[in-house]
Amino acid sequence: MDHEIIDDEQLKRLVNEVFEESFETNTELLKADAMIFEDIGLDSLDIVDLVVALQKKFKVQIRDDERIRSIRTLGDIYQFIINLKNEGHISEV
Repeated sequence: MDHEIIDDEQLKRLVNEVFEESFETNTELLKADAMIFEDIGLDSLDIVDLVVALQKKFKVQIRDDERIRSIRTLGDIYQFIINLKNEGHISEV
């Protein structure tokens, strides 16, 4: 079975899927400048679920990554996941 190397746009779509599937987030809200708490409506307990869902989706351990603390927007999450890919932590999904 061939696995595709994942590109940045695919990563963004997969992050959006996490929000749609785990939090039933309306697709129209999923824009890079959307604030996680204010615009998308997650609360502090949802963040734990978000981290778990992202770990499952991308098969990567991120819970202890200090960079998570600086995430405020959906674009921040995109960039965080792209950085993980660029560092070699994510190669395929």
